Amino acid sequence: MVKNLQIRLSLVEEAQKGSLKQRAAKYLGLSEAEFVLKILRKSIDARKPDVIFNYKLAVFIGEDVPSNTHIFDYKNVSKSRPVHIIGFGPAGMWAALRCLELGFKPIVLERGKNVQDRRRDLKAINQDHCVNEDSNYCFGEGGAGTYSDGKLYTRSLKRGDVRRIFESLVHHGATEQILVDAHPHIGTNKLPKIVQNIRETIIAHGGEVHFNTKITDFVVRDNQLKSIVLNNKNEMEVERVILATGHSARDIFYLLDRKKIALTAKSFAMGVRIEHPQHIIDSIQYNCGGQRHELLPAAAYSLVEQVKGRGVYSFCMCPGGFIVPAATAPGEVVVNGMSPSRRNNPFANSGIVVEINVDEDIRNYERFGALKGLEYQKDLERLAFTSGGRTQVAPSQRVTDFVEGRISTDLNPTSYQPGLQSAPLHSLLPRLIGSRLRKGFEEFGKKMKGYYTAEANIVGVESRTSSPVNIPRNKNLEHPEIKGLFPCGEGGGYAGGIVSAAMDGERCAEAAAKGF
Repeated sequence: MVKNLQIRLSLVEEAQKGSLKQRAAKYLGLSEAEFVLKILRKSIDARKPDVIFNYKLAVFIGEDVPSNTHIFDYKNVSKSRPVHIIGFGPAGMWAALRCLELGFKPIVLERGKNVQDRRRDLKAINQDHCVNEDSNYCFGEGGAGTYSDGKLYTRSLKRGDVRRIFESLVHHGATEQILVDAHPHIGTNKLPKIVQNIRETIIAHGGEVHFNTKITDFVVRDNQLKSIVLNNKNEMEVERVILATGHSARDIFYLLDRKKIALTAKSFAMGVRIEHPQHIIDSIQYNCGGQRHELLPAAAYSLVEQVKGRGVYSFCMCPGGFIVPAATAPGEVVVNGMSPSRRNNPFANSGIVVEINVDEDIRNYERFGALKGLEYQKDLERLAFTSGGRTQVAPSQRVTDFVEGRISTDLNPTSYQPGLQSAPLHSLLPRLIGSRLRKGFEEFGKKMKGYYTAEANIVGVESRTSSPVNIPRNKNLEHPEIKGLFPCGEGGGYAGGIVSAAMDGERCAEAAAKGF
C-alpha cells in the first residue's frame, strides 16, 4: 500500500533526528518499522516568524520503494544517420542525449573550449580583464549554464518532462536532492563535472563533440540547408541542424540577417545587478536578526513591480553567491551572478531588470530591423565599459545614491573580482530603464524592510537576460524558410534557463528525427 502525506515541521523539530518519521508514524497509527518514507518535495515557509519545513511524502507500507522512473536507453549510434548540433549549452547537450535515445548520431559543434580548458579564460577575464570571444562565461562546453548557480526552477511545465531532465542530471552526477527541493540548484562548483559526464556519455555511445569549431557560414540551396562552413575554411555537409547557440551568439544573428534568413526582434529586459551582504537578506526573509539557523539555506527573494507600464523584477537571484564578468567581446561590460552549491559566500546578488518593448521603447533603433534590440543591448554594454574605466571594472553606485541622484563617494565591499568604479548610473542609464529602476527599488524597500539600504551596491549592466532576437520556427520546430534548420533554446527565443532549454533541446531532437 502507498499513501501520500503532507507534514509540517518546526525548525526545532527539523533539527531533531528522526522527527519526520515519528510524525508520520503518529499520523498513520503505525510503528516506524512498518513503513518506509520517500520524500517527494521539500520546501521552507518563512513568511511568519516561526519557520516551517513542508514535506510531501510517499509512505510505502509493505512495499519496496521504487527507483527513479526514467531509464535512459542510450543506443550505440556510431554508424547511424547524423544530426548536427551547433552549440553545447543545455539545449545542445539534451538534444544530443535525446538523439542517442532515438538512434541518431549527434555531431556537436562548439565554438568554445572544453570545460577544463575554459577555466583559464575565466581566470583571464577576472584577473587580466582579457575577453576571449569564443571562451568565456557564455561560450564553451556547457554554455552559460556551466558556470552559474545551476538553478533548475522553471515555469515551462507544459513544454516537456521536467522530472526527466532532473533525473538525467542525477544520472550524470547531480545529487538526488534536486528531485526533492522546491527550488533546486546544483552549484557552479559541481556543474562542470556533470557537463563533462554528459559529453563522455555522448562520445561513449558513438556521438561526436568538436570544440574550437565555430560556424561561419550556412550554405543554402533551394531553401534547403546543404552544408555549414567551419572556422571560415572547412565545409561540412548536413541534413538536419539544431541551432542551439545561446542568447549571446551575436555573430549567428548577424550571419542569418546578412543571408536574409528570417529573424524577428523580440522583447527582453535589461538593468543592473544589486548586491547585498547575505546577512541582510537572511534577516529580512527569516526574521532572524542576521544570524540564520544552520539548517536554513542562504535566503533568496523574488520581487516584481509594475512601473510606468513595464515590469521591473528580480532575475537570476543568487544567494550566497558572487557577481562575474559575462562579456563576450572586448569593449563591453556585462555582469551576471552565480553561486556555489553550498551558497556560502557572504554576499547575495540579483539582477533587477526592466522590460523592454522593442516595438515601443527603442524606436531610434528601427534602422537595425530585427537586430534593433541587439544593437540597443550592445550600446548599453559599451556605456558600462567606458564608465567603468575601459576595462572589466564595472560601474557601480550605492543603491540609495542611485535612487536619490548622488554620486557615491565610496562603495561597499563586493564579490565582483575585476573590481568596481563609482559612476553616476542614475544619469548614465537611459531614462526608460533608470527611472523605472529608481521607483522599483523604492517599492522593493517597502515590500522587504531593509532591502533599500546604503549597504547595497548596484552594478552595471545586467543585459543578457534573454535573447533580443527570435529565430522563427513552424509547428514542426523547423525554420519556416530553411528546411533542415531547427532553431532551439535561448538563442532562438524558446527558453529561459537550464531546464527549459534542455526540454526544448529534446523537442528539437525529436522534430529533427521525424524529418528523416
